[in-house]
Amino acid sequence: MKLLVRNLARTMTEHELRVLFSAHGSVGECTLVLDQETGLSKGFAFVEMPNEDEAKAAIASLNLSDVAKSKIRVKKADR
Repeated sequence: MKLLVRNLARTMTEHELRVLFSAHGSVGECTLVLDQETGLSKGFAFVEMPNEDEAKAAIASLNLSDVAKSKIRVKKADR
């Protein structure tokens, strides 16, 4: 299941994001979206979790949780 993670702290790294979601199961792909001009985070990412039950557990646990002083939003990606 592909997840959309929004409202991330601009300082959060792809590694930190992977570690955060790995606590809920296996993470296939983790892509932090970066601004092409500055190379800095745009504040959202996509996380691919192969096991649907683990992905649903991650959504339930992490949606609206405080991570690095930001209340993140996690949901199933539309695409």
